[in-house]
Amino acid sequence: MFRSFILALSIATGALASPALAGEYDTIKAEAGQALFDKECHRCHSVDADRASYGPLLTGVVGREAGTFPDYPYSEALTQAHFVWTPGALKAWMEDNDALLPGTKMRHVGIDDPTVQDFIVTYLETLGG
Repeated sequence: MFRSFILALSIATGALASPALAGEYDTIKAEAGQALFDKECHRCHSVDADRASYGPLLTGVVGREAGTFPDYPYSEALTQAHFVWTPGALKAWMEDNDALLPGTKMRHVGIDDPTVQDFIVTYLETLGG
C-alpha cells in the first residue's frame, strides 16, 4: 500500500516524468555507453575521423545506410544490404551480426545484454553525423 502511495505521489508531482530527470538519465546512459563502447568496440572502430581504425568510422552511424561509409572496403553482403542503421538494427548487429547479415567480414562480437546494447546505442546517437 505504501509503495502505491509513493508511486501515485511521484506521478502527481511529476517526479517520474520530469524532462530534467529524463535528460540526466540519457546523459548517464551515454556516459556508460561510451565506457562500454571503449571496452567492446573501440579496438576495431573509431569515432574520431583523425584516428585510423580497422572498421568503419562510427560517428553518424545511427541513421546511415549500412555499407555506405566512404572509402571503406565493405563486404559484398553489407554493400548489398540496403538497410539503415536504426537503434534496433544496431542492437541486432551487436547481438549476432552473422545471423543478421551472413557473409560480412566483421568477427562475431556477441553483445547479448540488452542493457549494454542500449547504452552503446545511446552513446552512438550522441555522435551525430
